[in-house]
Amino acid sequence: MNLNQVTVAVHDINLAVDFYKTLGLIQIVSADHYARFSFPDGDATFSVYLDTEKEGLDCRSVVYFEHEALDSLVEELKSKGIKFDQEPTMQTYLWKEATLSDPSGNKIKLYWAGENRLDPPWKIQADN
Repeated sequence: MNLNQVTVAVHDINLAVDFYKTLGLIQIVSADHYARFSFPDGDATFSVYLDTEKEGLDCRSVVYFEHEALDSLVEELKSKGIKFDQEPTMQTYLWKEATLSDPSGNKIKLYWAGENRLDPPWKIQADN
């Protein structure tokens, strides 16, 4: 099994498209109610769909985007006008994260975890 895509609700499709393109995602599908993006690396995709009934709600989703040069990425995005709720900070679970929100209130975490993403010190061992 492999993750294909994650889809989140947004209240303004145009604001969402502009935001995610500014983050560096590549738009591959466009409709008045839906947009899908690919990434510069890997083969997973990310999409947004228009859901005006939930406008005004805070954080409906939390999406993590991984980037090895996290500090540089954050500085680049800040220079493009992206506002961050939290600067890159090392977390107790050994991931360095920066936090921001998309225009619809979905929480976005840009992070780098290195080997700790799939192999943290507290990883459980699967029963064979």
